[in-house]
Amino acid sequence: MTTIESVTSSDQLRRAFGCFPSGVTAVCAEFDGVPMGLAASSFTSVSFDPPLVSICMQHSSTTWPTLRKRPRLGLSILTEGQGEICKRLASKIGDRFAGTDWLATDDGSVFIHGATLWLDCTIHAEVPSGDHDIVVLRIHGLRSDPSVSPLIFHGSQFRRLTAV
Repeated sequence: MTTIESVTSSDQLRRAFGCFPSGVTAVCAEFDGVPMGLAASSFTSVSFDPPLVSICMQHSSTTWPTLRKRPRLGLSILTEGQGEICKRLASKIGDRFAGTDWLATDDGSVFIHGATLWLDCTIHAEVPSGDHDIVVLRIHGLRSDPSVSPLIFHGSQFRRLTAV
């Protein structure tokens, strides 16, 4: 007989959610001429018309309150080999952009060089959901290179896509 465990801890949920592979998104903007950003693995497409995507932001984030006030946000889908960039963007200490090549637009979106996808966005809606907010973003412009493999996060490790 198969049993279903009762949900008793966030560690249990983190392990369970780690069963689903995800890409890694850098969410970045320029603030007083300096890049700021964070890593988010909770990215998904939402709508073609209007063009929308979503990310989830933890209420305890100290970076999101500043990013959300920027007029534009740059989303970069990181690629294989950009695991160190992801780790720096996820870190609470140090220069998150040390050793990272980036580009800022006139509107203040910041993009990571080498990413497979860049999305230039504004906040469309925010929905409080438990200990996170679901942030729906409207896409104003994009640059994509589907020939480059994305960075995959699965089971608390970076992984590679392989052809079947």
